[in-house]
Amino acid sequence: MTYRVYSGPRGSQSISPLEKDRHLFKEFTLLDEAMDWARHINDSGRVALLIEGDDGTRLTKQQIVTALKNPESHDHAA
Repeated sequence: MTYRVYSGPRGSQSISPLEKDRHLFKEFTLLDEAMDWARHINDSGRVALLIEGDDGTRLTKQQIVTALKNPESHDHAA
């Protein structure tokens, strides 16, 4: 399983599927690792815009923010 965390500069809007190739991303094998990376990105002056998984998981910018505020919620966000 692979989860990709797409990121951009602070203030970036959510990205569409057509825009994904223009954004940086990092891959992880676990959703928890992807969420940890999203937290790191958000704490370091950038923003996590999208998390997508091979299993169909798709978390938008706002869903990521919500999940990071309530860590238990991302287990059921997919």
